[in-house]
Amino acid sequence: MDVQRELMIEQRVANEAKSPLIAYLLLIFLWGFGVHRMYLGRWISGLIMLSIWAVGWLLTPILIGWPAVGFVLLWCVIDLFLIPGMVRSDREDIRRRLR
Repeated sequence: MDVQRELMIEQRVANEAKSPLIAYLLLIFLWGFGVHRMYLGRWISGLIMLSIWAVGWLLTPILIGWPAVGFVLLWCVIDLFLIPGMVRSDREDIRRRLR
Protein backbone atom coordinates (compact mmCIF):
# COMPACT_ATOMS: atom_id res chain seq x y z
CA MET A 1 0.00 0.00 0.00
CA ASP A 2 2.82 2.42 0.81
CA VAL A 3 4.33 2.09 -2.68
CA GLN A 4 0.94 2.70 -4.26
CA ARG A 5 0.43 5.81 -2.12
CA GLU A 6 3.87 7.16 -3.15
CA LEU A 7 3.04 6.52 -6.81
CA MET A 8 -0.24 8.41 -6.43
CA ILE A 9 1.56 11.31 -4.74
CA GLU A 10 4.15 11.47 -7.53
CA GLN A 11 1.34 11.39 -10.12
CA ARG A 12 -0.33 14.35 -8.40
CA VAL A 13 3.00 16.18 -8.22
CA ALA A 14 3.54 15.64 -11.94
CA ASN A 15 0.05 16.94 -12.71
CA GLU A 16 0.00 19.92 -10.35
CA ALA A 17 3.59 21.19 -10.47
CA LYS A 18 4.46 24.27 -12.45
CA SER A 19 6.13 23.74 -15.81
CA PRO A 20 9.70 25.00 -16.15
CA LEU A 21 9.11 25.46 -19.89
CA ILE A 22 6.20 27.81 -19.29
CA ALA A 23 8.20 29.70 -16.65
CA TYR A 24 11.09 30.15 -19.09
CA LEU A 25 8.77 31.25 -21.89
CA LEU A 26 7.11 33.81 -19.61
CA LEU A 27 10.52 35.09 -18.53
CA ILE A 28 11.89 35.31 -22.07
CA PHE A 29 8.86 36.95 -23.68
CA LEU A 30 7.65 39.15 -20.80
CA TRP A 31 11.01 39.95 -19.15
CA GLY A 32 10.50 42.66 -16.58
CA PHE A 33 6.83 42.17 -15.93
CA GLY A 34 7.57 39.50 -13.29
CA VAL A 35 4.90 37.16 -14.65
CA HIS A 36 7.24 34.17 -14.43
CA ARG A 37 7.61 34.76 -10.68
CA MET A 38 3.86 35.13 -10.22
CA TYR A 39 3.33 31.89 -12.18
CA LEU A 40 5.75 30.11 -9.83
CA GLY A 41 3.86 31.38 -6.77
CA ARG A 42 6.19 34.20 -5.83
CA TRP A 43 3.56 36.93 -6.04
CA ILE A 44 5.23 39.56 -3.88
CA SER A 45 8.58 39.52 -5.68
CA GLY A 46 6.73 39.40 -9.02
CA LEU A 47 4.73 42.49 -8.13
CA ILE A 48 7.86 44.24 -6.87
CA MET A 49 9.60 43.42 -10.15
CA LEU A 50 6.63 44.73 -12.12
CA SER A 51 6.53 47.94 -10.05
CA ILE A 52 10.24 48.67 -10.46
CA TRP A 53 9.99 47.88 -14.20
CA ALA A 54 7.00 50.22 -14.67
CA VAL A 55 8.47 53.09 -12.66
CA GLY A 56 11.80 52.67 -14.43
CA TRP A 57 10.23 52.93 -17.85
CA LEU A 58 8.09 55.90 -16.80
CA LEU A 59 11.21 57.75 -15.66
CA THR A 60 13.46 56.90 -18.63
CA PRO A 61 12.52 60.06 -20.58
CA ILE A 62 14.25 62.10 -17.88
CA LEU A 63 17.11 59.55 -17.73
CA ILE A 64 16.72 58.56 -14.08
CA GLY A 65 14.75 55.40 -14.83
CA TRP A 66 17.56 53.53 -16.57
CA PRO A 67 19.15 52.16 -13.37
CA ALA A 68 15.79 50.66 -12.35
CA VAL A 69 15.30 49.08 -15.78
CA GLY A 70 18.87 47.76 -15.67
CA PHE A 71 18.30 46.33 -12.19
CA VAL A 72 15.20 44.43 -13.34
CA LEU A 73 17.02 43.15 -16.43
CA LEU A 74 19.85 41.87 -14.22
CA TRP A 75 17.26 40.28 -11.92
CA CYS A 76 15.73 38.52 -14.95
CA VAL A 77 19.11 37.17 -16.05
CA ILE A 78 19.67 35.80 -12.54
CA ASP A 79 16.19 34.25 -12.62
CA LEU A 80 17.23 32.27 -15.70
CA PHE A 81 19.39 30.25 -13.30
CA LEU A 82 16.92 30.27 -10.37
CA ILE A 83 13.86 28.86 -12.17
CA PRO A 84 14.87 25.17 -11.78
CA GLY A 85 15.17 25.65 -8.01
CA MET A 86 11.82 27.44 -7.87
CA VAL A 87 10.15 24.57 -9.73
CA ARG A 88 11.85 22.03 -7.44
CA SER A 89 10.61 23.98 -4.41
CA ASP A 90 7.08 23.99 -5.84
CA ARG A 91 7.20 20.21 -6.28
CA GLU A 92 8.46 19.73 -2.72
CA ASP A 93 5.63 21.92 -1.39
CA ILE A 94 3.08 19.78 -3.23
CA ARG A 95 4.65 16.57 -1.85
CA ARG A 96 4.64 18.00 1.68
CA ARG A 97 0.99 19.02 1.34
CA LEU A 98 -0.06 15.58 0.11
CA ARG A 99 1.73 13.57 2.82
